[in-house]
Amino acid sequence: MPELAHIGDLPANVEVRLVSPEPAPLPDLAEVDLVVPLRRIRTALLDALAGPPGRLRVIQTLSAGVDWLAGRVPAHVMVCNARGVYDGPLAEWVVGAILAMQRGLMLARDAQARHEWDEIEPPELTGRRVVILGYGSIGTAIADRLRPFGVELIGVARTERAGTRGLADLDEVLRDAEILVNILPLTGETTGLLDARRLGLLPDGALVVNAGRGRTVETFALLEELRAGRLRAAVDVHEVEPLPAAHPLWDLPNVLVSPHMAGESPATTIRAFELAGDQVRRFARGEPLINEVARYLLE
Repeated sequence: MPELAHIGDLPANVEVRLVSPEPAPLPDLAEVDLVVPLRRIRTALLDALAGPPGRLRVIQTLSAGVDWLAGRVPAHVMVCNARGVYDGPLAEWVVGAILAMQRGLMLARDAQARHEWDEIEPPELTGRRVVILGYGSIGTAIADRLRPFGVELIGVARTERAGTRGLADLDEVLRDAEILVNILPLTGETTGLLDARRLGLLPDGALVVNAGRGRTVETFALLEELRAGRLRAAVDVHEVEPLPAAHPLWDLPNVLVSPHMAGESPATTIRAFELAGDQVRRFARGEPLINEVARYLLE
């Protein structure tokens, strides 16, 4: 794996065991202190976690989301994620998707495919009220990139803090959201949070951008709003992935669909493995680790 070069040099007392890309059991957790699970070994890790606890103390993921670990991690095991690795590219995708939908680029592309010279008068982004639902490092990166467009920004986090609204205010905030950016993680609290009632609170013509988790939005409820032409959407994450070829989202003219690519770039792979190497070195030296995941996200 060429990516391993980005881990860098490790202390002499660190033994690295690379799990085969083929489906295979993990090494006995009685002999492992820290695991960096690639996507292909997630199932094997979950199976191992169901067994004796062993000496495993840390799971360092290469992803920002950890919902796949929910309910499976023993209390004594710390989970650290890849917070910060995907902020830039994901924020760029969100801004690009907003501009594509707001400035009529999708309509122009459709007209190009038909070889038609359609006259389009799309609305400006300037002056729009943008609600960012999920205001951690990614939400902040999105806000930083949107601010120069002269939009009104409202951040919504799990709990209210200075300059940010809490989820308790969500209904009130949605009523005036001309553009809603959802980057919430998937938890018991956020599953289906954007249901038919809450989507119905959005003003006519609002744009829903989902780059968080597919199951935070009730797909059928969103489809009903999109089919009626009341809302527009740009969707990178889906309840079922890959999105089935027969799924109605593909054919709606007021929707931009992308294949869970918002946070991806060649540089994210490098940053993810650099982070993993830094964490292993911290662990070997007995130093505090970064990016520890709050326990409520693992319940």
